[in-house]
Amino acid sequence: MTVADEPASWPVRSTRTEFEGAVISVRVDTLDYGGHTFDREVVAHPGAVAIAAIDDRDRVLVLSQYRHAAQRRMIELPAGLLDVDGEQPLLAAQRELREEGGLRAERWQQLLEYVPNPGMSTERVQIFVAEGLEPAEQQDGFEAEHEEAAMSRSWVALDDLVAAIMAGSVQNGPTVVGVLALSRSRDAPIAPARME
Repeated sequence: MTVADEPASWPVRSTRTEFEGAVISVRVDTLDYGGHTFDREVVAHPGAVAIAAIDDRDRVLVLSQYRHAAQRRMIELPAGLLDVDGEQPLLAAQRELREEGGLRAERWQQLLEYVPNPGMSTERVQIFVAEGLEPAEQQDGFEAEHEEAAMSRSWVALDDLVAAIMAGSVQNGPTVVGVLALSRSRDAPIAPARME
């Protein structure tokens, strides 16, 4: 038997929206299962992309950006929301690398997709690897503001970034997942897992 999540959906008796924000909304679903009803709060999220941009010296582009909810300045991969109507994830990743990293890439590959908090959020994050990097001009109309206006960029050796993650010094979710997956994918091809 292959180790894999499988699609499932329990009956929803009712739904009510509790909060509608600029990026997320919160709803309460009343589920009906096994003769019982119970509520689950769900954060509706548009999804996101993150980019592991790696150069020919095995260095990864990272940003240092203030994150208010975490109350810290975090080391992160370039990333962004899927908040442009109809924009495909790869195009969003290319846009974010250009806006946040000032780069474009010759080669793109989807590394993985994951669900950061399946108990309460619909968010899905797709992580891409970008290689063959060169400077890119910003598109008309983009202007860094708020936290992005104060972020800085650095190049960090992949092995050093892995070490920082394992030491707990770098904790941003997409960065942890993306960097560890990138490092593992360079060590050996990953075969599908099997349950015994």
